[in-house]
Amino acid sequence: MAGGGPRYEKLEKAPIDAESLLLDVRKEKIDKVISQRTRTFTIVLDRLEDSFNMAAVLRTCEANGLQEVHIIVNPAAPFMPNSRVGQGCDKWLDVKLYKDFASCREHLKSRGFSLYASAIREDATSLYSMRFDSKIALIFGNERDGVSQEVLDGSDGTFWIPMRGFSQSLNISAAASACVTRAISWREEHLGRVGDLTEAEAQVLRDRFYMLAVKQRKRIFKKQPPARP
Repeated sequence: MAGGGPRYEKLEKAPIDAESLLLDVRKEKIDKVISQRTRTFTIVLDRLEDSFNMAAVLRTCEANGLQEVHIIVNPAAPFMPNSRVGQGCDKWLDVKLYKDFASCREHLKSRGFSLYASAIREDATSLYSMRFDSKIALIFGNERDGVSQEVLDGSDGTFWIPMRGFSQSLNISAAASACVTRAISWREEHLGRVGDLTEAEAQVLRDRFYMLAVKQRKRIFKKQPPARP
């Protein structure tokens, strides 16, 4: 689901000069967002069921500069984030869907990511002692059952969010929000930056975002004459 999914992909390729149709202030906003985007920190959602939670996590990730979110689909609950909660944030993200954890793990490990699953275990690492200066993916599990045993067996480690009250856990969307905020603030404090795209990656994203930012792109696209062979 590059760029939010099939409903956006056709318009991303529309034959229009998107840059010329945007005001400078809009292009400056897009360029600023891209300068703070990261592809070296990401979130994996394992078999979520609730559409509100799906959308809330996507919105948190987009707002904090994550470009990718990886989804292990629940066969009993299609990945359909609630549009009212998401507020269109999905169109700015690369949302990647997998039928199982094995394929997700293979993809991320091939790119050099370390995988840490959220789980309350005696040997789990506190979120507050983790470092975020390398490629890392945090995995959050199903609302009822947490991450699967397959995820636990295939991860590089587990982590937990220390609780200081009587409650011993958080809702999935709240937990993801706390972890993403912690990771991004850690990077800002220790690395002095969040964004880490190469110039080539930034340009690809810039072209896409310019196109998606044209509010009348669908109408303009329909008016374009067919391309000559």
